[in-house]
Amino acid sequence: MRTSNRRGLFKTAEEDRNNREGLKGWLNPARYGWERVSYWLQRLTGLFLLIYFIGHIYETSSLTGGAGAWNSMLQFTETPWGHLFLILVIGTSTYHSTNGIRLIFTEAGRGLGRPGRPDYPYDALSLNYRQKSGIWIALILAAVAMFYGGNVLFGGD
Repeated sequence: MRTSNRRGLFKTAEEDRNNREGLKGWLNPARYGWERVSYWLQRLTGLFLLIYFIGHIYETSSLTGGAGAWNSMLQFTETPWGHLFLILVIGTSTYHSTNGIRLIFTEAGRGLGRPGRPDYPYDALSLNYRQKSGIWIALILAAVAMFYGGNVLFGGD
């Protein structure tokens, strides 16, 4: 069986099957733009925050064991590794919420611009300067929040 590719050339189904990159090509960040990076960061920060939420429930439930159990649980957050973990929580929650607000506006049609005719080379009209600046704002706010959290946890008076 012969199939055509984008250039109109024909190749066999076996050649087409061997041309697929699989998971390696799917995870290659060099072939995607900021929209895909934002997509992956949103998913990864969401998973991290879910794991943190479950751990936080476990940590908070140690209150039922009395003051000794609670204090032993809090000893982790008073170490440098605990501070780094909390800084990571601050950054991921800030990025996830800011980018989520950007996505809510995008789903509502705000900041997308006018629809255009899909002419070759099929540039995504949805990723205009407003969307790119929204992604950068989310990244910058997360970095500022992490810097502030690090200053409070490590160098605060």
